Amino acid sequence: MARRGFALLFTLLGIAFFISIVGFAALYLMVGREPAVPSNSTLVLRVGGSLAEVAPNDVIGYLRGVRTPTVRAVVDNLRKAKVDARVRSVLLKPTGFESPFWAKVQEIRDAVLDFRKSGKPVYAYLEYGGDREYYLATAADKVFLMPSTPLDLVGVATYELFLRGTLDKIGAVADLHRIGDYKTAVNTFKEKGYTAAHKEMDESMNRDLYAQIVRGIADGRKKNEADIRKVIDDGPFLPEDALRAGLVDDVAYEDQVGDKLRAGEPRRHLDTDDYSRVSLASVGLNKGPRIAIIYATGTITSGKSGYDPVNGVVAGSDTLIEYIRQARRDSSVRAIVLRVDSPGGSATASDAIWRELTITKNERSDRPLVVSMSDLAASGGYYIAMPAQVIVAQPSTLTGSIGIFGGKFVTGGVYEKLGAHIEATSVGKHAEINSPARPYSPDELKKLQEQLQAFYDGFVEKVADSRHSTPEKIDALAQGRVWTGQQAKQNGLVDELGGLDRAVAVAKQRAKIAADSDVELVVFPPRKSLYELLSEQYSGTSDSVAVGAWLNANLSAGEIEALRIMRGPFAMFRRGEALALMPFTFLR
Repeated sequence: MARRGFALLFTLLGIAFFISIVGFAALYLMVGREPAVPSNSTLVLRVGGSLAEVAPNDVIGYLRGVRTPTVRAVVDNLRKAKVDARVRSVLLKPTGFESPFWAKVQEIRDAVLDFRKSGKPVYAYLEYGGDREYYLATAADKVFLMPSTPLDLVGVATYELFLRGTLDKIGAVADLHRIGDYKTAVNTFKEKGYTAAHKEMDESMNRDLYAQIVRGIADGRKKNEADIRKVIDDGPFLPEDALRAGLVDDVAYEDQVGDKLRAGEPRRHLDTDDYSRVSLASVGLNKGPRIAIIYATGTITSGKSGYDPVNGVVAGSDTLIEYIRQARRDSSVRAIVLRVDSPGGSATASDAIWRELTITKNERSDRPLVVSMSDLAASGGYYIAMPAQVIVAQPSTLTGSIGIFGGKFVTGGVYEKLGAHIEATSVGKHAEINSPARPYSPDELKKLQEQLQAFYDGFVEKVADSRHSTPEKIDALAQGRVWTGQQAKQNGLVDELGGLDRAVAVAKQRAKIAADSDVELVVFPPRKSLYELLSEQYSGTSDSVAVGAWLNANLSAGEIEALRIMRGPFAMFRRGEALALMPFTFLR
């Protein structure tokens, strides 16, 4: 009887598996092919949300040929539309950016400006008039604002969260220590407000970012910067006031914008998702010599890359090292571009990645190594950028943060408040150095500070060597200070300003590839096959992505951020591990 039951169960499972495979195959046949693009089309380009560098692999996205929107996917759509004779214009729809950073927005804005060189028009329609959305929209020929939407253009403000008072109330102590007055990651937990150095750094970055925004708007709207500064001081604006101030060209609903654009000429709207399924090769792009693009995205940790449900994407040193080795061994790869979007993380994991990149650079001097910085390339993110011959960053990239901190949270007081008590039994003078029940003893603290100082000194020396400077000069720029990409260019920590396309152009030049020659970008991590995705789906190895998807679907962005701050990134690292990590909270 039991044998029959097992036979029936396995038969049903087999049938279910077969039906699933047939269903996926049918879906592939229905939507897996490239869509037909009508002539005389207007590409409706929706841009917003939490733009990622690398989208998670998923089965449905694979079959449809569409993945979670990434910066590169948006840029590639504009690159295709620029040379595609079937696309006559672009309707740009910034729809609400979730990130507090600006470099990805600048990268897309650069791509819009590059598209306009084709002579085809770009029109922007704002359903929501936020600062990032408007800044992107000003790259268009004309800007339209929805009649019920205010233009929320008011300047730049930074908010830092300080949890010292909260920790005092619950009986916890942040026994954290840093090298560098500007290494402000510890301030979140040790201070009740700004220190002088922390305030100075935030004010400096805000001024620089504000100047970048003013310059971009002034260029886009053909006004002088002084006038734009005066106008911003009058914001936010009702739609009619924005029109009167010359910040937008008209106030209209989307269907009215469509009528204005057509002007009697029939034109088909082409959806972003549909056009994303059109391959680059079909319009003559992504062909030629091969350049590897290695994405280092997320908090840097030891082990494999993955996804932490609270802290987000994780850049594992083991995974990145394997990608670097694959690119190095591939004789067809003419150059390597490391794309960094990371606040840093584990000092040892960052050092392991740095070492592998250094080996790669030294083994093949004829194969250039270039770094492209996205929103973040700070602390450990800057550390792994050092081996590059050329570092390219967006003006608003947050980089530098050359410093280190370490320590522990003493939570014994929390347990005491709850009626619990921690006692230890140990052998060895420093066996309890990471005890959660008490702060460091003077001797233990000396050991920690020696470790932190040694890493900081090595960090500074490596930067000095890579930037052809001296440790004394780099130390003056370091001390944990975060710089914008524009500031980093001025002080010599960055070589050029621009996005991934600029980094590829630099790599081509150094690899002696003709400037007008297209190249094939070989991306790491590579896109997984349907078999690999199905295997992960059925084996359960995609659980972490599923948990992250559940959190995103059921919690607001604010709730997830609160959970992230309270849990902190510390759970991602080993106890007592030194961290090359930029501040945890940085909200604009």
